[in-house]
Amino acid sequence: MPKANVYIDGFNLYYGAARGTPYKWLDLSRLCQVMLPGDLIQEIKYFTARVSSRPHDPDAPTRQQIYLRALRTIPNLSIHYGHFLTHSCRMVLTGSSPVQKVWVDKTEEKGSDVNLAAHLLRDAYNRRFEVAVLITNDSDLLEPVRIVKDELQLPIGILNPHPGRHSKQLQQVATFIKRIRQADLAAAQFPQVVLDSKGPIHKPATW
Repeated sequence: MPKANVYIDGFNLYYGAARGTPYKWLDLSRLCQVMLPGDLIQEIKYFTARVSSRPHDPDAPTRQQIYLRALRTIPNLSIHYGHFLTHSCRMVLTGSSPVQKVWVDKTEEKGSDVNLAAHLLRDAYNRRFEVAVLITNDSDLLEPVRIVKDELQLPIGILNPHPGRHSKQLQQVATFIKRIRQADLAAAQFPQVVLDSKGPIHKPATW
């Protein structure tokens, strides 16, 4: 079995596949096994950022910390953090006539795609895997995917969490591309209670 490293764009996975479903309590090790049954999963690298409390969802940071704690029970998984950047900008109000502009607070997740690309390329140059797999549909990762496949001659696949079209750019350079479906998420859930050295970790009741 080829030795595989999996690189997960956490927010791409969440917003593409898990958001709005009952499958957010996702065991990423099990998901990799479901999606890649012919590979030996060596390392799973999860790239995310810490969320902040919002007026409409004050418990989001608590739920995220519970989930990250559950993920840390996976022996071959590591978590790598980017950050959020919030700034105010003027944007056109949808449907306004005449056109009206309003001030909005725009929050963007920064660093995760760069971190993912850096880890992928470092591991590829050091031959730390026989095949790489990215969970994402972000075309910003086109160039590192191309380098791994074309310049380093290593196979690299994409597991697309989005229900729409595959990224055309990634599809053109990846060795293979597969879609993550709801049935795959359903087959890869943590049990309701996960144990670590500190005790039980309960799935958030309102998630």
